[in-house]
Amino acid sequence: MVDFKTKVTEKLKKVNDPELNISLIDLGLIYKIEADRIKKTATITMTLTSIGCPLFDVMEKAIKDELADLKLKKIKIILTFDPPWNINRMTKKGRVILGL
Repeated sequence: MVDFKTKVTEKLKKVNDPELNISLIDLGLIYKIEADRIKKTATITMTLTSIGCPLFDVMEKAIKDELADLKLKKIKIILTFDPPWNINRMTKKGRVILGL
C-alpha cells in the first residue's frame, strides 16, 4: 500500500507551473509535504522562482484542485522564500525538459 504522503506527492507531480508547463515538483518549487491520512490534512511548503511572481494564486488553486479527490478536510499551502529558489532545486527531469 502506498503511504499517504506519496499519494499527495504523486498528485503534485501533475500540477504544472503555468508559465513553464513543468511540474512544481520537477521545478523544485515544493520544499516540504506533510500529509496526514487520519486527520485528512495536507500542508505544502513551497516557493516561487521569483519573489515578484504574480502566479501564486493560480498555482495554489491548481494544487487544491488536484488534491480534491483525496477528500482532504484541510489543505494548507505555505509560501516561503527561505531558502530562495535556484536552479539546483530542480529534478534531473526538470532540467532535461528545460534543456539545461
